[in-house]
Amino acid sequence: MDQFLQHIVNMFILGGTYALLGIGLTLIFGIMRVVNFAHGELYTFGAYFVYLASALLGMNFFVSLVIAIVFGCALGAAIEFILLRPIRSADIDTTMLVMIGAMIVMQNTEQYVWGGVAKSVNTPFGESALVLGPISVSWLRIFVFVAALALIAGSYLLINRTKLGKAMRATFQDRDTASLMGVNIQFIYMATFALGSSLAAAAGALLGPVYVISPQMGNLASLKAFAIVILGGLGSIGGATIGGFILAFAEEIGAGYISSGYRDAMGFLIIILVLMFKPTGLFARAERIG
Repeated sequence: MDQFLQHIVNMFILGGTYALLGIGLTLIFGIMRVVNFAHGELYTFGAYFVYLASALLGMNFFVSLVIAIVFGCALGAAIEFILLRPIRSADIDTTMLVMIGAMIVMQNTEQYVWGGVAKSVNTPFGESALVLGPISVSWLRIFVFVAALALIAGSYLLINRTKLGKAMRATFQDRDTASLMGVNIQFIYMATFALGSSLAAAAGALLGPVYVISPQMGNLASLKAFAIVILGGLGSIGGATIGGFILAFAEEIGAGYISSGYRDAMGFLIIILVLMFKPTGLFARAERIG
């Protein structure tokens, strides 16, 4: 039981960052119909930016996290403006190829700039841990969980309680009608891609200090983001959030009770089983983002 409780705690911490990845991707795919293969590299970008700002430039760790998210947002806006806007009317195959190219360029740039040696980030939390009976969790992981929940809540409020979010949901439902009602579709696309990118960068910025940072870390993150979106159902922020926690639970239980070597495989096995019985995902919402 003690071991199970520890795995549950680890699941919540990991699930929060997985949810950020899933929410960002479901926004981009749901509103823009863009298969963002570069999502994992935006995750890597956030992790490396925290390393650059805090370890190399000596900036405050918490300020580094905020700046990483802001720059992730800016990078996403630039990708949408430079790469996606000129091919807005192209078919999905062309868009996919462009995003695959962006992924390769970003990953190789990271490899060239940072080299192949993994990096680590020092944090103000040190090695101290909170011990509650049989459960032990580092203060860094607690901070990651709280920050992830805050970002998830902020994303939900933005989508459901702001004018921008209302325009995003209208665009998701019917782009042409939204345009006739005065919604600036070009701006909504840029804002959507920027928001999704900032959430991916936030996940990388939060998890980078927990593990180690490498140019290849985005590969698996990208696969997991797609898996979370498929599991939760396209168009549902709540579904992406719960899907992230389900994936984290499957990984923790698989690693703890079967083998750590099957950690990633267990999550995808759960997704296969779910889709066999509910192909649209657990929480699919065809009518709106939210």
